[in-house]
Amino acid sequence: MVNAIKGLFISCDVPMAQFIVNLNASMPASERFIVHMLDPTHMFVQPHVAEMIRSKIAEFWDQNSYEKPQ
Repeated sequence: MVNAIKGLFISCDVPMAQFIVNLNASMPASERFIVHMLDPTHMFVQPHVAEMIRSKIAEFWDQNSYEKPQ
C-alpha cells in the first residue's frame, strides 16, 4: 500500500539548506517540519511551514546584510 503525504518541495543551495535543517533541529520534536531530505540541496517539508521558513530566511538576510553608510 502507498502512503501519500502532502508537502512542499524546496530546492536551494547547500548553505540555505543547512540553515533550514538547523532551523528544523531547533524546533521541539513535535513541531519539526522536514519530512525527507532528498539530497543536500532538495528537501520535502510540511506545507504549513512555508511562510515561517520565508520569514526566518528574511530575518537571516537582514541580520547578515551590510549597508554602506552614506
